[in-house]
Amino acid sequence: MTTIHITTKINAPIEIVFNNNRNIDLHQQSASQTNEKAIAGRTSGLIEKGETVTWKGKHFGFYFQHQSIISEMEVPTYFVDEQLKGNFKSFKHQHFFEEKNGVTIMQDILQYETPFGVFGKLFDAYFLKKHLKSFLEYRNGVLKTISEINYL
Repeated sequence: MTTIHITTKINAPIEIVFNNNRNIDLHQQSASQTNEKAIAGRTSGLIEKGETVTWKGKHFGFYFQHQSIISEMEVPTYFVDEQLKGNFKSFKHQHFFEEKNGVTIMQDILQYETPFGVFGKLFDAYFLKKHLKSFLEYRNGVLKTISEINYL
C-alpha cells in the first residue's frame, strides 16, 4: 500500500476550507489539468456523507472513471472518500481540517493499492505516486487561493 501525506496551510476559516474541499464544482475547476468531470451521482454542489460521485478524467493519456463514496464525515473537521469502482485495488482519501490562530491546516492522507502485482508496484514507484502527489498539490493550491479569496 502506498501513502501520500500532504499538509496545506490556508488563511481562511475552517468552514470555508471544508466546504470548498467537498464542492464538486470546485473539484472540477481544481482538476482541470486532467479534464476531470463529475458524470454520475452527485455532479455539483456540496457532497454529503453517503453520497457517491463518478469522475471521468484523463491521466497518462487515457480516460479513466473512478466512483467514490463519502464514507465518513465529521463537519467541519474530517471526511473520507473511498473508491467503489475504478482502477485501483483499493483507494482511501482522508481529509483532515484543523483551525489554529485563524489558519486552517488541511491534511490529505491518500492510501491506495495498485493492481497487477509487481507491474503495478513498478508503475506506482516510477510514475503513479509522483503523478498523484502532484495532482493533489496542484488541487490544494487552487483550493487555497479560492478559500483565501472567498474569505477576504
